[in-house]
Amino acid sequence: MRSPWIQGKATLAERMTAHEQIGAPVPDAQMPPYMESFLSHLRLLVGVPFDYLVPDARMLPPESIRFFYLDRSWTDRLVDGAIAVGKIGSREQAHHQAQAPQVSRQLDLTERQVRGLQRGKISFEVARETPITGSAQVITGFLLRSKAVSGWPHMDVRAYDKVLDRNFDPDSADAKSHQLRTLRLERLAPAVMLALFEGIPRMVMCEEPHHGVQFGVSGEGNKLTLLRRNQAGVAFDLPKSKEVVVPLRAGGKRVVHVAALRQALTEAATQPIPAGAGTGSMPAQNGAGAMAIEMLDLPWRQRFQGDGAKPEFTGNGLYVSDFKVVARALEPEVMLTVKGAGL
Repeated sequence: MRSPWIQGKATLAERMTAHEQIGAPVPDAQMPPYMESFLSHLRLLVGVPFDYLVPDARMLPPESIRFFYLDRSWTDRLVDGAIAVGKIGSREQAHHQAQAPQVSRQLDLTERQVRGLQRGKISFEVARETPITGSAQVITGFLLRSKAVSGWPHMDVRAYDKVLDRNFDPDSADAKSHQLRTLRLERLAPAVMLALFEGIPRMVMCEEPHHGVQFGVSGEGNKLTLLRRNQAGVAFDLPKSKEVVVPLRAGGKRVVHVAALRQALTEAATQPIPAGAGTGSMPAQNGAGAMAIEMLDLPWRQRFQGDGAKPEFTGNGLYVSDFKVVARALEPEVMLTVKGAGL
């Protein structure tokens, strides 16, 4: 039988003077791939019950959006709780305390690859070999509960650190340079979407997916209008009264009178465009292509941006419950009932 290479007192002394089991630069001190992947997903709330995020449905009513900051201290404690499962005694506790900063720094890098892992774009081995470097940033996001989520499950969501122009091109160099990294974009329910971004956005854009070229008009009932567009298909920034009125055929069945619409577009092309409403001019109606440009129904785009406006609300902004328990308990009838029951 071999004699132990270290005795009890020496082991305790070694543990008190050198907490680390293995130094951080040694590869054996790295987290196993499955553990690092799980903890990085947990950092972005993957697997966290929805009731922990929204404990009351009234905090996220239908057709609402809630923007928030993600508290990194809270997610770090979440990771600590997951690691605590493997702690048995003081030995594991000492190792955790020694390696906790290294674990946090590694997860700061790995969490940026979570979306690529979820979408199957990269493998974990590739993510570890090609990390996205840089210091950890503030994580922000939003929860959206709307029919738009179920209607367009592949909705495009982008966040920017700058308020861009109304008709900006998301693929332009300027837009890409101000776009924040999307850490997570997922539907938690048919009508609920969660998005997380790295950084503080000045503008968030939700856009209908680009699945093809569509034509259409806007309006309700028999009052339909058409946006005026330039030769590139970009709509002019004009008031509703300056849009082209869509003529309908007789009979009340909302059938567009195509010949009369073409004439209306021809007349609209002769009207000057006010300064600041856009560049270019409407195309001359000399063929099907020019009319198709004016009939374009581009993907719906909703912008959320901080332009300095103040929200309009009454009260102090605190959450007020609909259940007035105290007021009800102090009613004379209730008090008599309680006393009569001997409670």
